[in-house]
Amino acid sequence: MEPDLSGFNIDAPRWDQSTFLGRVKHFFNITDPRTVLVPERELDWAKMMVEKSRMGVVPPGTQVEQLLYAKKLYDSAFHPDTGDKMNVIGRMSFQVPGGMIITGFMLQFYRTMPAIIFWQWVNQSFNALVNYTNRNAASPTSVRELIQGISVKDKNHNELGHSRRAAAIGITQVVISRITMAAPGMILLPIVMERLEKLPFMQKVKVLHAPLQVMLCGCFLIFMVPVACGLFPQICELPVSYLEQELQDTIKAKYGELVPSVYFNKGL
Repeated sequence: MEPDLSGFNIDAPRWDQSTFLGRVKHFFNITDPRTVLVPERELDWAKMMVEKSRMGVVPPGTQVEQLLYAKKLYDSAFHPDTGDKMNVIGRMSFQVPGGMIITGFMLQFYRTMPAIIFWQWVNQSFNALVNYTNRNAASPTSVRELIQGISVKDKNHNELGHSRRAAAIGITQVVISRITMAAPGMILLPIVMERLEKLPFMQKVKVLHAPLQVMLCGCFLIFMVPVACGLFPQICELPVSYLEQELQDTIKAKYGELVPSVYFNKGL
């Protein structure tokens, strides 16, 4: 029997994005580190299926489960604003393998200044790449967002202008999320390792200290990446009354009171 997909909206969230738990479930789904290993041809298939579903022309026999899987791959690998495929290292699904390696080695190799400088440089370079990859597509860098403002839209995705206040809110939320993501591994992991390293059997296998630290860091990140990403909605809603007066006047002159709020992608 042919499945009825007439009422299926592939862009409708599977979980309520107005709640913290719903956002955490959503990000558990799309930050799944296993998606990093998916071949390029399968990612291209996922994009094709998402686009066909949006047009209502999916191939005969397509199951809902196939479309949900395609959307998972699409959200994990393609930019939400442009639809362009993101570089692998900058994807949020790479946060667990990338973060566990970098954080683990930062915590393990801290006894010499060259090691500290090198791993700090690696960490900052990785963070910069992740920031750039997951930015709001209308604003190449956070600095430009603060100077020129971030693109804000109405609920129908029509661009209304650029707001510096919206940019400041978005950047603040991203910073809080990133700190939350890294904090347990950076704060709790050294305490755990310090106690473990005092155990007699750990004294005999010092060569395993670094791999163990990397593995434990990965365990923290598997949970903390979706939790941190889910602290705030990715698509933020902001009352028009909070925007800069000039932008408020522009919106009200064109739409009157028909646009009470604006929306923007804060990035991840």
